Amino acid sequence: SCGRFGTHWQASAEAWGCCHSVSHPRPSQVSHLCLHRILCFHRVRLLEGTWREYELWRQTNPGLNPAPSLTGCVALGVVDLSFQAESPLAPPAELLERLPSCDWLLQGGGQQIFFPPSEAPGRPQEPRCWSSFLEHSRVPVVTEEVAREALLSFVNSKCCYGSAAAGDLIIQELKPQTLCRYRLETFSESRISEWTFQPFTSHSVDGPHRGTSPRLWDIKVQVPPMFQEDTRKFQVPHSSLVKQCHKCHGRGCYKCSGCHGAGLARCPSCSGAKRRARQPRRCQLCSGSGRRRCSTCSGRGSKTCATCKGEKKLLHFIQLVIMWKNSLFEFVTEHQLDCPAELLAKAKGENLFKDENTMVYPIVDFPLREISLASQRGIAEHSAALGSRARVLQQRQTIELIPLTEVHYWYQGKTSVYYVYGTDHKVYVVDYPERYCCGCTII
Repeated sequence: SCGRFGTHWQASAEAWGCCHSVSHPRPSQVSHLCLHRILCFHRVRLLEGTWREYELWRQTNPGLNPAPSLTGCVALGVVDLSFQAESPLAPPAELLERLPSCDWLLQGGGQQIFFPPSEAPGRPQEPRCWSSFLEHSRVPVVTEEVAREALLSFVNSKCCYGSAAAGDLIIQELKPQTLCRYRLETFSESRISEWTFQPFTSHSVDGPHRGTSPRLWDIKVQVPPMFQEDTRKFQVPHSSLVKQCHKCHGRGCYKCSGCHGAGLARCPSCSGAKRRARQPRRCQLCSGSGRRRCSTCSGRGSKTCATCKGEKKLLHFIQLVIMWKNSLFEFVTEHQLDCPAELLAKAKGENLFKDENTMVYPIVDFPLREISLASQRGIAEHSAALGSRARVLQQRQTIELIPLTEVHYWYQGKTSVYYVYGTDHKVYVVDYPERYCCGCTII
C-alpha cells in the first residue's frame, strides 16, 4: 500500500533516520511508526482534510498500513501550504470551539438550514360564483385589420424581413380561441447559518461574554416588498471569536513561491548560466550574476497573507444568510394550434381572477376542470417543497384569459399561417415568405 511513495521516499526516510542501509526498503517492509514519522515530517505539505483522515485512521487501525489514498498523498508531493496564494474558504473545523450559546446553530458543522416556526392556516374562502367573473371579462377580438397591423409591426422589428409581403398578402380566415392561464406565486423566506471570517483590525469583539446569541428566526429584519427576490447577510450577535490566522499561522505573510524566500530568481535571459548561449560575454540583464530580483514579491522574499491581509489574526463569527425567493407555478390550457407553449406562458393576458393571501386555497369549482386540477397540483407542489425549509410569507394565484388567433393567408400562390397572441398582439410566424438572409431564425 506504500508503493506510491516514489521519489519522496528516500528524502523523507533519511530525514527521520528510517533508512540505515544504502538500498531502499521495499514498501512491504515499511513500519507503521516509520510512516507516521514521515507523515509528521510532511504535515505542512498535506491538506488539513487528508491529515485529519490519516489521524482518524491511525487511531482506529493501530499497527496496520494505511490505505493507498493516504500514502499517495506524500508521493504526490502536495505543495507547501506556506507557498499557496489562494486562501481556503474556511479554517479547519477544530480551530473553532463550540460557543455554549450557539450549540444549536452548529449541529453537524458547516452550513445549516433551519426550519421556520409553524403557523396556523387561515380559514378557507367561500365558494366563488365564476359565472359573474366570466360575464364581466372582456377579451379584445382580433379583426383582419388588427391581424395585419400586428404582422407589420413584427416585420418592422426584424432587420431581415421585408414588409411588402405583410402589406400585400390576402387574409383568408381568422380562427380565434381563448386560453386560460393559471399562475401561482409563493413568496418565501429561508434562513441558514455558516461560519465566516474577516481580518481582525483590533476593534471590539461581540463575543459570548456579552450575552446569548438569539435564535435565527428570532432575529428581526426588514422584509423586502412582496414577490421581489433578495438575499441579505447579517452577523449573528454575540458569536464572534478572535483566532490566529490559519493560513499564515499568525505571521502576517508567507514565503514567496517565485523565489522561495530568497528575493532573487533565475535570470530569464540566461536561465542562470550567467552567459547567453553561444555568446562569450556575460549576460547583460543580470550583469553575469545569473539572478534577478523576483518579480512576484519585488525582491522582498515574502508576500502579505491574502487571508488576514497582514493583520495576523482573524475575527470568526456566525453569519446569518436570509434568502427571499419567489416560486412560480404556471399552467396554460391545451390547444390544437402550433403556437409554442413557452410563448403563451409569457404572453400578456386579461386578468380574470386574483387571490392573494398568506395562504391561498385550491380552486375547486372553476368551469374548466383542468384549471382546478392545476391549482390543486401547484399548491401541493409548493407546500411540499417549502413547507419544512422556508417560511411562506405570501401567496398569489391568478387566472388570466389569453387570446390566440390563427391567421390563414394567401401570398403568391401559396397559403400559410401565422399567429397573433396576447392582449398586446404579439406575432409568431411559421414561415414568413419574404426573408433576405438564410441564417435567420424566428424567435
